[in-house]
Amino acid sequence: MMTRTEADATLFGAETAWQRFSVPFEFPVVFTEHLFDPANPAFVEALRRREPAKRHRALILVDEGAAAVAPGLVEQVEGYFAAHAGSLALVAPPEIVAGGERIKTELTHLEHMQDRIHELRIDRHSYVVAIGGGAVLDAAGLAAATAHRGVRHVRVPTTVLSQNDSGVGVKNAVNLKGVKNYVGTFAPPWAVLNDYAFIRALPARERRAGIAEAVKVALIRDGDFFRWLEANADRLATFEESAEREMIRRCAALHMKQIGTGGDPFEMGSARPLDYGHWSAHKLEALTRHRLRHGEAVAIGVALDARYSVLAGLLPEGEEARVATLLEHLGFDIFHPALERRDASGASLLLAGLDEFREHLGGELTITLLSALGVGVEVNEMDGAKVAASIDWLRARTGR
Repeated sequence: MMTRTEADATLFGAETAWQRFSVPFEFPVVFTEHLFDPANPAFVEALRRREPAKRHRALILVDEGAAAVAPGLVEQVEGYFAAHAGSLALVAPPEIVAGGERIKTELTHLEHMQDRIHELRIDRHSYVVAIGGGAVLDAAGLAAATAHRGVRHVRVPTTVLSQNDSGVGVKNAVNLKGVKNYVGTFAPPWAVLNDYAFIRALPARERRAGIAEAVKVALIRDGDFFRWLEANADRLATFEESAEREMIRRCAALHMKQIGTGGDPFEMGSARPLDYGHWSAHKLEALTRHRLRHGEAVAIGVALDARYSVLAGLLPEGEEARVATLLEHLGFDIFHPALERRDASGASLLLAGLDEFREHLGGELTITLLSALGVGVEVNEMDGAKVAASIDWLRARTGR
């Protein structure tokens, strides 16, 4: 029997040398409050953790939405850098950038950030610090990842959705040609610094939207967490701080566990368990021109796929009602008319999202459904009639 090395050498019918190596990735995910209080060491320690004696240069990009809900934020950042001038240096005053999906759909914003990285001579040992929601973190992360083949990127998430989900991930992207996250990279951040004070300042709609990702990850990975969400729905719906903070931490921990131990952090395969409910959510965002927040679209997608799981014989009847009841209790509307939109030929526009999702996966269609509340299962096809019946079920629940 040939050894692995001998088999490899003849695999292609010619002499073959194989290059193999692994690269460990690690970064801190910090939960704190008043990050830019000079007495709080979290920010400066994150930047100087490998080179404590060095003075670290940083470009600061601030989401216009974060600046609006946190008056004085730019001045706080400047004050923090002044207080830690021995370790930190601003390369320019903090810069306000477009927030929300606009920064991801108008490529001039990405080009501008890349221009600033170049003009200010941000090198691979300097930092691009993004303070904002998930869209800003995505776009700034892509700018950082593509400059000099990757400069250090620090994320300061300012929304529930970015603190409990996207901010702790390893993906960066912007939209192109009407396709969500079409251009992007896998590039872990240098650090993720979550400041609860940002959450307190958010409008209710933004605070609520982020809870959808907690419901999602609980459904596919942690039944106990789902039951905790049910038991604490009143507290979460009224944004009781201790419940909200626990939800954020537990949700972030589950996302980190999946990325770190799930065996496919850079999504080389076709399965995307953390995208449960997202094939339709992404399409709904596009169909509503992002009038639906990402979390609001995810809530609909989660309920839709829970009902589909029942119709497919995977999830016991009645369990999907628990999912829908929880989402409704939290304040989500689980139906939107865009679910039923059709093109000129009468074809469902939502179902076109399956083809787009397949293309995004780069392989065979793989959709995560539920076999129990807390247990995800992968399937490779979706039946259009069952999707339509699931939409009917959602509409009937809302009395439309």
